[in-house]
Amino acid sequence: MPPVRGGGRTATSPKQDRSRATRQRLLSAAVDCLAEHGWAGSTVAVVAERAGVSRGAAQHHFPTREDLFTAAVEHVAEKRSDALRALARDLPPAGTIARTRTIVAELVDLYTGPLFRAALQLWVAASNEPQLGDRVTDLEARVGRETHRMAVRLLGADEARPGVRETVQGLLDLGRGLGLANLLTDDTARRHRIVEQWASILDGVLNREE
Repeated sequence: MPPVRGGGRTATSPKQDRSRATRQRLLSAAVDCLAEHGWAGSTVAVVAERAGVSRGAAQHHFPTREDLFTAAVEHVAEKRSDALRALARDLPPAGTIARTRTIVAELVDLYTGPLFRAALQLWVAASNEPQLGDRVTDLEARVGRETHRMAVRLLGADEARPGVRETVQGLLDLGRGLGLANLLTDDTARRHRIVEQWASILDGVLNREE
């Protein structure tokens, strides 16, 4: 029987809705487990229990552990991109230091929460697990390119100007480094001062007269 259509959208069955909800629970649980327990403590069984589903159901959606956790980090990347797109709708006026400061702070925040901790655990695992290495390398390359593109768009940066591309990339590298520092101790106060200084530097580069 063909799918029922209405209002330009394909209707989904309750079974499809349940399947989608199960998948989302598994992805969220996998991210939480990676952030809290690391790779070694994050088995499919542990994730399934946390998600409230059977191990068989988990393996139906993700046949291998590597499938589950690479999908989880891709899920994280999509959530980060969604957050940046939402940010674009509510920014201070273009060309102001307030706008640059807001964007710098939001980008740095991407690297200082549980989502980054989960991704970091997968990077560490990939360095020791050959079956994960290529997947994670390809995924992080795509995430890096997308984050850079969104940063350029939010900042209104002209990368044809000398130094602009490198300064934007430096911001993302800075955020990653601050995220690593925050793993061991609460680095909030120092991070705020660095964000202020980097926003000032970046604003000077973006708005420098030729």
